Amino acid sequence: MSLALIEAGHCNVDLKSSPINASQIIEGNPEAREHVLSTSACATAKTMIWSCTEGKFNWYYDLDETIIILEGSIVLESEGMPPKRYGVGDVIFFRKGAHAKWHVEGYVKKIAFLRQTTPIGFGFAIRAVNRFKRTFFASGGRRSPRLAEAG
Repeated sequence: MSLALIEAGHCNVDLKSSPINASQIIEGNPEAREHVLSTSACATAKTMIWSCTEGKFNWYYDLDETIIILEGSIVLESEGMPPKRYGVGDVIFFRKGAHAKWHVEGYVKKIAFLRQTTPIGFGFAIRAVNRFKRTFFASGGRRSPRLAEAG
């Protein structure tokens, strides 16, 4: 199955229920909803819209996640980090293994970029292959104009 090279989505989409595990809820009855906008061909990265109603809960990150708050606000707490309020336009990066206490103040909507991390050895290999490709080929697998001129 071939994937489109360019995909477009919108932040105002219908979100499906994505319940927070009851054991993680600290206070209230937060109701989370989500919609996946895109997934990488290798399935190691995805972009999603997520929203949640008021409440407090613990969240554990098993992937790297970058979020941008689109609506509402939250207060985040984590070990070694005092509580801090974040709102519209704020960007937050959570590394795999992070733990945060979320306090959703009324409502929050975010766009999230999730990425599986690779072991450090694989990361070096991937960067080396990418550097080789950039040096010898332009995007789309064509020979780099720099090499075409030299050859």
